[in-house]
Amino acid sequence: MNEILKKLVVAVLVTLNVAVLGLGSYWVYISTIGYDYPKVTESSLREPASLKDKFDQAPMIYTMDKFVVNLSGMPKRTIRLQVNLDMISPVAFQEIMDFDNRAKARDKIVRILNEKTFDDLETIQGKLFLKDKIVAEVNQVLDKGLVKDVYFTDFVMN
Repeated sequence: MNEILKKLVVAVLVTLNVAVLGLGSYWVYISTIGYDYPKVTESSLREPASLKDKFDQAPMIYTMDKFVVNLSGMPKRTIRLQVNLDMISPVAFQEIMDFDNRAKARDKIVRILNEKTFDDLETIQGKLFLKDKIVAEVNQVLDKGLVKDVYFTDFVMN
């Protein structure tokens, strides 16, 4: 009885080994020799690229010009920062590109910065509060779109 069980286990393992070897060989074949290249036709080359498809896939980040603003409090200090707005949709991105909305958003950010002191902004917590305040104020300027997040790519205080 014990010998029959050993022969059965060996037979199952041999069968499993052959099956894995066969699957591995097939996988190598389809990824090398058996690869079917996509067919390129003249009509597929002439098909225009859709901006909507590209907008749906790409992040909508609007980079504003750099700010140099006086902070409140004594001694007098300045801040230089660059703000990137992560927009929720292409509609929001187009809306912030409008000159009036861009100017209003920039004015709101300058006013926020003028109210802050060096002590308010030197901690991580202060920078996070600043980001939240900028998102809230810029979203008030926009009618259709929304700002998801704000990124600082340049943040220097002196």
